[in-house]
Amino acid sequence: MPEHESHPHLTRKREELREKLASLPLSPGVYQFRNSKGKVIYVGKAKNLRNRVRSYFRPPGQLYGKTLVMVGHIHDLEVIITSSEVEALILENNLIKELKPRYNVNLKDDKTYPYLVITNEPFPRIFLSRQMKRDGSTWFGPYTEARQLRSILDLIGSIFPVRSCKFHLSPENIAAGKFRVCLDYHIHRCKGPCEGLQSEGDYLRMIAEILRLLKGKTSSLVRSLTEEMHRSASELRFEEAAELKTQIESLKRYSERQKVLAEDGCDRDVFAIASAEDDACGIVFKIREGKLLGSQRFSMNNTGGETREELQAKVLEHYYLETTETVPEEILLQEQPSPEDEETLAELIADKRLRENQDGKAPRILVPRIGEKARLVEMCRRNAEHHLEEFLVQKQKRGEAAREHPGLAALGAFLRLPEIPKRIECFDNSHHQGSDYVSSMVCFEKGNPKKSDYRKFRLTSVEGSDDYAAMKEVILRRYGGSLSDALPMPDLIVVDGGKGQVNTAFQAISSLGISIPVIGLAKRIEEIFLPHQKDPFNLPKTSPALKLIQHLRDEAHRFAITYHRKLKTGRTIRTELTSIAGIGEKTAFRLLEYFGSVEAIANTPIEELARVTGKKAAETVYRYFRP
Repeated sequence: MPEHESHPHLTRKREELREKLASLPLSPGVYQFRNSKGKVIYVGKAKNLRNRVRSYFRPPGQLYGKTLVMVGHIHDLEVIITSSEVEALILENNLIKELKPRYNVNLKDDKTYPYLVITNEPFPRIFLSRQMKRDGSTWFGPYTEARQLRSILDLIGSIFPVRSCKFHLSPENIAAGKFRVCLDYHIHRCKGPCEGLQSEGDYLRMIAEILRLLKGKTSSLVRSLTEEMHRSASELRFEEAAELKTQIESLKRYSERQKVLAEDGCDRDVFAIASAEDDACGIVFKIREGKLLGSQRFSMNNTGGETREELQAKVLEHYYLETTETVPEEILLQEQPSPEDEETLAELIADKRLRENQDGKAPRILVPRIGEKARLVEMCRRNAEHHLEEFLVQKQKRGEAAREHPGLAALGAFLRLPEIPKRIECFDNSHHQGSDYVSSMVCFEKGNPKKSDYRKFRLTSVEGSDDYAAMKEVILRRYGGSLSDALPMPDLIVVDGGKGQVNTAFQAISSLGISIPVIGLAKRIEEIFLPHQKDPFNLPKTSPALKLIQHLRDEAHRFAITYHRKLKTGRTIRTELTSIAGIGEKTAFRLLEYFGSVEAIANTPIEELARVTGKKAAETVYRYFRP
């Protein structure tokens, strides 16, 4: 809640909000935060509403990223009490879909990918669809590879004589003789249920076998068909036995083509998350009988400040709320979920298994670190990173990659700046025992490096090892010299150092009559210093604002060190190697580049020197160091 508001109406709203916070229940439920216009900006669930909601209203120094910005816009809250956390989870999911709050993670699954549908009618049809409907039909997918789905459809068509017509085959219509068999019947692709040549019970037994195939139970399906084949043969129904034998052989060929990922033959779902600054990707591998049956991916944006554990929980909850797949006996995860998330997930899955006429037991939830299971999670993680990279490339091509770094808003809120610092410049000094004093300036715009505005300075007024004098010179040269006209002024200045460097930089800026905020980042424990303040501040280690400042500091340090080494190498070449008669700068540089130092060159046998410079120059260098 912004502290600068003084309007009577806003003051009254703040008092009402405090009263609501004081009277929150200890029950599970859903909470909604609203802004000054009454619009819902965030929806969340909680096992304990009082503890969860109050955790947002802490001192600003304990909040970061998206949460810090969001709390500044909360003017009202509303809670809905539920009987369990699973009910809260389902309600939260529905409210997010309906309201699309500004600060919730946007999670999109593979809705545009095709599904395989087994219709809910007396003689079910099987076909491909991209629009999922809750009409009682059985859905499998989504399949990210349309080619894979079509090959499954072809397999089903070649093994099982499923009808392809769209007739409404009710018992009344069949008895009335409204339909006639088509070409599929004559080429043995259908058994003619439209004319009553195949009973509904026989047709549904075939559909049950297809369901087992789609659920990955190929081994048990082959066993049952083999038993049925032997029974038909013993009863002298040889034509039927031959059909079953053909089906079994086709199933075995299909099973052999599937990639075996686990030798134990266990059913399991494997989850992994890859995250960038404000985007993430989640992957689930569906493994049945040890074989990869398919995968599903989820793209997420607006994820700034969310940990991988939180993103993983969102993917798990969304997947098991929405999926039509059966729940396996084991779930492998990349990150250890919190006890609260694990308890909610176990309860959600147990309810789902009961609804699907499974045993109602929660599956084993494991976070493997070694062995075959860890290898499965690692493979899933690599796939998630690959898809995230693809997503970011496509986003860049669409012109969406220029969005501001999530740490900018958090940094602006933390420093109480009037505007988000879109342009930040950072300075670092480098020297060797007071010699070759240099300074670097790097520039970030919208949280990303702008290398065309990087500058390096060779400092001339510094005597000995004096970091404060070096900082003063570079600040005055950047903002008081010709560069002040060549480059735009920044919204924030960051210096590598503590209290002394920050105060020196601030005084130098002030002496030029310029007002720009200055902060410093000390390396030892990553403390943040402000001008003329005795004690430093600390940001949480996961804060995107801290990560942004560290990136700036590290880039400035790299740039300064690179320039300093270049100067030192050039001086070494000129003063030592080039003083040898007959050795020019090119030869000297080649020797230094290959051997690393003058000392190493002096101790190198003549044969090795000759391989770099040729025989004549090698003899010259060798004689110089060994007269």
